[in-house]
Amino acid sequence: MPVLRAKDGKLQLPGVTDEWSGDFTFIQAADCQLGMTWTFGGTWGYGQNHGYDGPNFESDCSWLPEIRWCSSLVSMVNCMKTKPKFVIMCGDLLDAWPHKGDAMLRVRDKQYKDFQKIFSELEVPLVCVCGNHDVGNSPTEETVTKYRSDFGDDWFSFVCNGVFCIVLNSQYYEDSTHVPELAVEQEQWLDQQLETARSRKYKHSLLFQHIPLFLQNPDEEKVYYNYSQPLRETMLKKFADAGISKIFCGHYHRNAGG
Repeated sequence: MPVLRAKDGKLQLPGVTDEWSGDFTFIQAADCQLGMTWTFGGTWGYGQNHGYDGPNFESDCSWLPEIRWCSSLVSMVNCMKTKPKFVIMCGDLLDAWPHKGDAMLRVRDKQYKDFQKIFSELEVPLVCVCGNHDVGNSPTEETVTKYRSDFGDDWFSFVCNGVFCIVLNSQYYEDSTHVPELAVEQEQWLDQQLETARSRKYKHSLLFQHIPLFLQNPDEEKVYYNYSQPLRETMLKKFADAGISKIFCGHYHRNAGG
């Protein structure tokens, strides 16, 4: 099944309705990040391969482990007797950055082709969420345009059998220095979506993004993997007031929750 693409802030899942029809399942994954294992070279940091700065990065880099792991995910989902309604990948779809020169972009395009090839075999819809490796730690108009060209809108909503789902580009909250207008546009759109959630038209309202608001508790200090204060408190209150019951994220490369 082709990887789904959102357009004009909306995503249409095949074979679902707007009405609640009983319990169903979906699968959340994150950070499949084709190429990361090679880049980190087996050590914490950039290892013996020298990461993106290696002299032979374009010719030497590989993402065979990620191909194997992603293919395994596809096989396991396809073997399920009762299929989930969708799989959602919560950001960092590819490892190569979209903004570090032509060689990096050529590698990224190869990773993109393999991503599409692997997940086209999935027998349920795949929903993609934007992460920092997908638009850069500090997004630009160019990197956002590149992402949208490859994967569709970076913020959107969809309905699955009476469950309202909101997808955000959390990188605008981390650093919108180069794209202040896009950050404002997403926030205005989000407020409209939260009005829909607040109306209680749907049985449940969920939110998906890449960066977690927090890892263990709302009062923890700011680290690389969470939101800063007071933004975190503001967003938590906004989501709670709208009746958002769960927020699903990635980025941490470990399990956490609170």
